[in-house]
Amino acid sequence: MDLGNFASCGTPEPLAFSDAEVRRYSRHILLAEVGGIGQARLRAARVLVVGAGGLGSPLALYLAAAGVGTIGLVDDDVVELSNLQRQIAHSTARIGASKAESAREAMLAINPEVSVRAHAQRLDATNVQALVGAYDLVCDGTDNFASRYLVADACVHAGRTLVSASVLRFAGQLATFRPHRGGPCYRCLYPQAPEAGLVPSCAEAGVLGAVTGVLGTLQASEVVKEIVGIGESMAGRLLLWDALSMRFTMIRVPADPHCPLGHAASPPG
Repeated sequence: MDLGNFASCGTPEPLAFSDAEVRRYSRHILLAEVGGIGQARLRAARVLVVGAGGLGSPLALYLAAAGVGTIGLVDDDVVELSNLQRQIAHSTARIGASKAESAREAMLAINPEVSVRAHAQRLDATNVQALVGAYDLVCDGTDNFASRYLVADACVHAGRTLVSASVLRFAGQLATFRPHRGGPCYRCLYPQAPEAGLVPSCAEAGVLGAVTGVLGTLQASEVVKEIVGIGESMAGRLLLWDALSMRFTMIRVPADPHCPLGHAASPPG
């Protein structure tokens, strides 16, 4: 299924649902904007989640619950006690287990009808293109700049939509990048990574657990919208959220004609 332009996707086949699927997804199917066709698009979709931590946990759980047919999880880390304050896909009983496998277990407990592929490996320059290319849409839930730029650049090269979020302390941000459809990419917003040590990590500065839950859930909502082809895309916009003041701010982000990746120089076909 080509998810490059969800609104123009035809009806996936087969459209028929089992009685159990109809009951499971009944609240989706009741929505006129989703219905049976939208649920079929979700079932046909392939989504890659990079990072099974604070953002990836609620994101992956909601994608599984929504019935996204194939979900890939990339994470080479193991579950630690300090993760459990925010990484809700994991449990105390699974401390020491692979995060990718732990999240897979939690997702299948919610919905055994979906296919979850656990990629318990470090994402790097040798495997990122193959992983990104195997899915239709990519979600970035990583916690370091090197991984964010690696994933973002790979999505540009592969022509994949990227739904990205990040958090720190009491704040977070969310954006969707579709440069293959004329919008900005991650480097249009942030051309270069900040110098090492300039921006602290969550391990250094802390993060309110629920903040990761909100941003990860917002990611899931945007992914569903992109797949089904409903609502207004976050492409070309950046959402900033401050939990302490409960203030949301939306900023327009244009494509940079001088983007280092050069995609903005060529309009989409």
